[in-house]
This record gives sequence, C-alpha cells and structure tokens, in this order.
Amino acid sequence: MEVIVAKSAGFCFGVQRAMDMLMDEVDKGNFPLYTYGPIIHNETVVEDLNRKGVRVIDSLDDLRKITEGTVVIRTHGVGPEVYKILEDNGVNIIDATCPFVKKIHETVRKKASEGYHMYIAGDASHPEIQGIMGWCEDAKTDVISDANELYEVLSDKDELSCLVAQTTFNTKKFKDIVEVFEKSMYNSNVVNTICNATNERQDEARQLASRADAMIVIGGRNSSNTRKLYEICKEQCERTYFVQTLEDFAFRRDDDIKLIGITAGASTPKNIIKEVQNHVRREF
Repeated sequence: MEVIVAKSAGFCFGVQRAMDMLMDEVDKGNFPLYTYGPIIHNETVVEDLNRKGVRVIDSLDDLRKITEGTVVIRTHGVGPEVYKILEDNGVNIIDATCPFVKKIHETVRKKASEGYHMYIAGDASHPEIQGIMGWCEDAKTDVISDANELYEVLSDKDELSCLVAQTTFNTKKFKDIVEVFEKSMYNSNVVNTICNATNERQDEARQLASRADAMIVIGGRNSSNTRKLYEICKEQCERTYFVQTLEDFAFRRDDDIKLIGITAGASTPKNIIKEVQNHVRREF
C-alpha cells in the first residue's frame, strides 16, 4: 500500500499568519481576548483556543457589547461596519485578515465607487463573501456560485461590470463563469482573486485523486475550501472520504486499493494530518 500526502495540505499562509497573531496575544496574556467568528473553520482548533481563554463573538449585537480587551479579525475579513463598532467602543483591534482578501476589499471598494455593478463568485453565506459585500458600499452587487446563476442575474449588457471571486473558489467553476461573463457584458472587468495557494492546492488534489484508488480529504465541516477539495477529488476518484479528525475515520481496507492519497484544507493543523497519515500507514 502506497500513501501519498499532498505537499500543499494544511495551513496556508493566511491561516498560519492569523494563528501566529492570535497566539502572540495569548502568550502576552492580553485578555479578555476575542475573535469575531471562529479564527478558522476548524472545530478542534477553536475548542483548544477556548480552553486557552479565547472567546468567539458570533454576532454584531454581541460585538457591540464588547467595551474592553482585544478583538482579532479573522482571515476571512469583515466589512467596514465591524471596524467602526470596535473603534467607537475603544476596543483594541488585531487585524488578521488575509492579505489576499484585503486586496479584494480594495478592488471592490474602488470599482464600486466608480459605478461598477459588482459580481462576486462565491458562497453568499460565507463570512469572506459577507465581508467583501460590505466594501461594495451602495453598488449593485450579485453573488453567484456558478455560470447558471450568472445567467439569471445578468442585466444591462452596456453597464460597467466587475467580476471578482472568493479566494478559495473552485478554479474550474470560475473559468466557466468568466467565459459567460465576458461574452455577455460589453464593459466587463475580470479580476481573478483566487489566491495562488488555492490554485496549487486544488490542482495538486485533482492530480493526486486522478492517480489514487482512494482519497482522504481532511478538514473542518464548515470549511469552504475543504468542501471544494472534496468535490474536486470526488470527480476524479469515487472512493473519496471527508474526515475532520481521526475519530471520523471510517475507511476500511480493500485489496483493490494500492494507492491512497491524502490532502487537507487550509485550516487543518499538521498534527491532525499526521495522525490520519500514521493511522493509514499502520492499518493498511
């Protein structure tokens, strides 16, 4: 049995940066310490941080009640309203927004101020998208998840229109959306804001899954980028399994399986990847 772990599996640059910034505050003892939303979409990590005294704020109403301490803005970023609430309350802000997400904020703010209709490829319920929408100000804004949804919302072909994407969006789906967008709009502007780490992770997962007899995708249940990795791997390899930790592992030995591939989302710690890898090597 051969087991191959994708080189890109685990924390990406933005997640590692955010975790380092948060842990620096923990080490300094800067409490009370909060994150607006879970710092990353990984329940194991969030539970461990809670034991260390880091509390998660889940709503704007709860955020307004914070008048002391430090609030860490997570990798997904937030809209301007969140910054204003914290500044008005005199709360210390640690901004751990991924720099690639920050660039999207700058892009949509500029284009929105110039009168562009903003189109965002992504999951409308995802916090990164909600933050991006906040920077679109009063511009017309539509969030689409695929090319079919784009057809449904396209309006005036002559209007100024700009397309961006969630940093972790499926690269193949984005190409399909771009094709429709550029053919349908006369004054279109496309800014590919899918980060390089996502491209590399998805490409590597696709290639590994095409060779593997079985794939294991590790990540948080609420992790958007991990779900996309699962979808990509499932397209290439029917026996693809999604696990959050070793406790979720329900994969059984099959003599037909000669190569097992393992990849993991951007919010998956190395120790969990290692646990799954060692279990597979030991049991199979």
